[in-house]
Amino acid sequence: MGLTGLAFCGFLVEHLTGNFLLLVRNSEPYNKYAHFLTGFGELLYIAEFILLGAFVVHVATAISVTRKKKMARPISYVAKGNAGEPSRKSIASTSMIITGIILLVFVVVHLINFKFGAKYTVEIGPESVRDLYRLVHEKFGKESYVFGYVAVMFMLSMHLRHGFWSAFQSLGMSNPKYTAMVQALGIFISFFIGFGFLAIPILIYIGAKTGFYGG
Repeated sequence: MGLTGLAFCGFLVEHLTGNFLLLVRNSEPYNKYAHFLTGFGELLYIAEFILLGAFVVHVATAISVTRKKKMARPISYVAKGNAGEPSRKSIASTSMIITGIILLVFVVVHLINFKFGAKYTVEIGPESVRDLYRLVHEKFGKESYVFGYVAVMFMLSMHLRHGFWSAFQSLGMSNPKYTAMVQALGIFISFFIGFGFLAIPILIYIGAKTGFYGG
């Protein structure tokens, strides 16, 4: 679970970096980027298959670990939240299975809406490519979608906050000398990814309402 979790962190950083192009007023850079990825053909399908496999392993392992924890401690904690040093118990750690389930449902909805969503096209030079930029801006022009997306991204940030440093501990790479540094890096990554992803729909929505993206 630690290995797949860290792999997903890397994927999310790459995905977020590309998505920043959605904030450009011109749709061409993002559509070129999306078209470039589809240009890998079979290699892209292989990468998606590996990513899907890692996702299944991550979810299955999470369910197994949760069941074992439940068997080892059938009576849950009376109080939720931070327990103070040296305990690593926190709201993020005690809600991992909940945020994980929410993220699982979100991924399915996300794929339905975007990967398998409306197939708008646009001409870029001599080629006709999918206008994914238009689809994303269309979705993020709706208050309900923006609200739901932002809420889930808060969940993602919480999940990453605990999951990042926990992965190092699970892999036997935890060292008292580096614990503070790993935790600080985890906070930074969870903030960068979570708040980076939630900022995009908010800015697109504001831009659409103010006419920045053509009203």
